[in-house]
Amino acid sequence: MKLNALLLVAALSTAGSVQAQTPPSGGSPPSSDRQAAHAAVLQACDADIKSLCADKQGRDLMMCLHSNTDKLSAGCKDAMSKLHRPATPAAQPQ
Repeated sequence: MKLNALLLVAALSTAGSVQAQTPPSGGSPPSSDRQAAHAAVLQACDADIKSLCADKQGRDLMMCLHSNTDKLSAGCKDAMSKLHRPATPAAQPQ
């Protein structure tokens, strides 16, 4: 009985973490490289986040860091430079 309950909890935990990684727009989840770069930004920018963007989370946090680039530490700026935006198709000439 305890084993069944443990398996149920593990299954629900896994399903929740997968759902949390799926973008709300229905697009594909970020690549593992992008996830690693994002984690590196959060680690390198910890002090900057606490001093400049403490009340922000998620996308708002990243926008706050981008808007305060001139105030970021060198390590944070370096990590941010490795977090590339997704490529957009080039505009077609008319």
